[in-house]
Amino acid sequence: MNDEPRCDRVLLVALAVTAGAPVALAPLPAAAATIGAALLLSRWVSRRLVVLALVLVAVAAGRAAWSLEEAAELHETAIGQLTPPPRCAVRAVVRRSPIVLRDQGSNRSPGDPLEARHQARVDVELLGGDCDGRRLDGGFRARLYGAPESLARGDVLLLVTDLAPVHLFDNPGLPDPRIRLALTGVAASGGVVDLQRLERGSSMSSWVDRARASVRRRIEATFAPDLAPFARALVLGESDLGRSERDAFRLSGLAHLLAVSGTHLVIAVVAFGRGLRALLARFRSLAARLDVGRISAGLCVPLVWLYADFAGGGGSAYRAAAMLTFAMVTRAAGRRPGGLRCFALSLIAGSMVEPLAICDLSFLLSVAATAGLVVGHRPIQGWAKGRDWVLRGLGTAMFSTVAAMSACAPVLLMIGSELPLLGVAANVLAAPVGELLALPLCLVHAVLWWSPAAEQGAALLAGGALAAVRAVAHAASEPAAAILELPPPTHWQLAVAAVGAVALWTVPRRIISSIAAVVTLVVLELVAIHQGAPHGQLRITVLDVGQGDALLVDLPDGKLMLVDGGGLVGSPVDIGERVVLRALSWRRRQQIDVAVLTHPHPDHYSGLQSTLKKLAVPEVWDTGFSAAQQPDGPVARWLAGLTARGVTVRSTATLCGGARRYGGAEVSVLSPCPTFDPAHGANDNSVVLLLRFGSRAALLVGDAEHAQEQALLAQHRAALRVDFLKVGHHGSRTSTGRAFITAVSPTVAAISCGVRNRSGHPHRRTLATLAAVGAQVLRTDRGGAVVWETDGVGQQWTQ
Repeated sequence: MNDEPRCDRVLLVALAVTAGAPVALAPLPAAAATIGAALLLSRWVSRRLVVLALVLVAVAAGRAAWSLEEAAELHETAIGQLTPPPRCAVRAVVRRSPIVLRDQGSNRSPGDPLEARHQARVDVELLGGDCDGRRLDGGFRARLYGAPESLARGDVLLLVTDLAPVHLFDNPGLPDPRIRLALTGVAASGGVVDLQRLERGSSMSSWVDRARASVRRRIEATFAPDLAPFARALVLGESDLGRSERDAFRLSGLAHLLAVSGTHLVIAVVAFGRGLRALLARFRSLAARLDVGRISAGLCVPLVWLYADFAGGGGSAYRAAAMLTFAMVTRAAGRRPGGLRCFALSLIAGSMVEPLAICDLSFLLSVAATAGLVVGHRPIQGWAKGRDWVLRGLGTAMFSTVAAMSACAPVLLMIGSELPLLGVAANVLAAPVGELLALPLCLVHAVLWWSPAAEQGAALLAGGALAAVRAVAHAASEPAAAILELPPPTHWQLAVAAVGAVALWTVPRRIISSIAAVVTLVVLELVAIHQGAPHGQLRITVLDVGQGDALLVDLPDGKLMLVDGGGLVGSPVDIGERVVLRALSWRRRQQIDVAVLTHPHPDHYSGLQSTLKKLAVPEVWDTGFSAAQQPDGPVARWLAGLTARGVTVRSTATLCGGARRYGGAEVSVLSPCPTFDPAHGANDNSVVLLLRFGSRAALLVGDAEHAQEQALLAQHRAALRVDFLKVGHHGSRTSTGRAFITAVSPTVAAISCGVRNRSGHPHRRTLATLAAVGAQVLRTDRGGAVVWETDGVGQQWTQ
């Protein structure tokens, strides 16, 4: 075995500074993995170097933790200045390139206005202003929709905009929402009402953005309308494909072809460098005295960064730019650049500039794919020796794709539960067309504005290549059997995978190391399954879904109840997909045993609908209110569709009057009984659940308001005293009456609400009422998801 990779000091330093972010985010598993890796490496490098690496990990972890804390403080600043969400007149300066999203759909943040479509998204730094009579100090960035696409970085603006803090969606098992905030600095978002440009930016970044706008206009003018978004994705890093197109590229493993990745950067810059070298070589007197290869390499360095910026400045582009820079500088110095050393230096540079760089998805995927290619390079080259050129070419392409995709698989599972089984075949077919035809043609098209005929010809040829890639994506993603669904890896599984990778790199007996790693991963998966479906406990999780309700109830016999599914009114964000399904996947839940729709309002049923499309559910509880009041309405049609699927839909008329037992826990429907009251609205006809386990109890009241609270007092006063209360109607002033709360007298009161709500939830009178009975109030808008659990004797809660 070649020991060189094990002893590369620069690579060891790179791994150390990169490990800081995982240690800050998951201290125990990441620290254990770091120590395990250090022990394995200690036999190949000096102890002094190992100690230095551990110190670097600690320093990097401290920097990452500091960055996360700053992000949290930034969010609190935005909440303090923008609650309730106001209309603001502010001065701002553009900080990131405008991104045009012709159909912004699910690309926009929750609560951003629907009328913002067909214009640009832009990140600005707020300099100060007035918000509904309140002073806005700024100090944070806002993402605005509906801005002119002609804006450029450095432009100073006078804005009228509706602003609100971004909602973080902080839930167990999901990525830490502070990461995105720390990487972008965006703590608020909203739509532009009016805009005036006070000053035009004059920096190089400003000129780059104006060049981007020009190229964007030419793409829209010359490409077929259905192919223009693909060309803009390749050249400018703008992604606004339709839902079916996005899913096709994701499920076929071809999404990287439509992102400005490191591969694209290498193709563009290396091609330019070779062309420049060929041009310089024609000057014989110059070529005779100097190494034109070194000159062209040096001249390519600024081009690398200019192109990375022009292409949208994503994490993968900047990492590749750093790697190419080190390679070009080394070549310009007259030395042969080493791929592994340049890769390591790019990791160090990225982590030094941004301590959470490895948490940027595009950066992380770029690192993983490059690492897979670096590790697999020598085995692949060894296999290819002596084979004919056809087999060598196909085999190298296939094995390289396998190496890159294998390294990216854990990353992809962290953000979704689907892996493309046909990804290798799809990449072998589509990657040459996308990277060797579509990309160069799109780039050539960008510089042919001076020749309309040539420009149109390039657009036609590039469009044909893009259409071919699209056809492969759809063909590879359509068979259901081509998609492997797996749960996201836990922190401990990622730690074991990391140590296993180091062991494969350093331990001579690779088979034993592989078996040990696989067995450990399987054991950890069994642990995760048990933790996701605990027995002998009643656990209620109030998910952080913004302004809405979604509760997971783990029953003592291992069954699961989902009470509502959330839903953001006026937003294209699907809470079922973004939060509920991901939380269930993290818990390894394949089925919901009972789903409860407390009442037919979209902030409770929208996410429930999308969740039940993906997961089996034998039984749904409903009040019957929607079928009676709006028999042709969306909820009634949805419930009828569930019945047609064989799902049992039970109304409260059949559920009232007796408790249902689940492994020692009793679940009772207290209201509306014996059926809904047509004299009241949907809120006051919410399904109210009482859950008892041993000496502990919880009350979930949906959006019950004062009228339903009075009915509960009249019918069930003696049964209302509980330990845990899910507060009604997001803590509005029309719920949580004093008499009702006095009767309930909860130890813990959870309020599910969002920072973007304009209704003032929770109302200060509600908070005062809860405080008067000594309840500990936990709000999802301030602390994320709330978890309350009991074994029937004790109780505990976390947030």
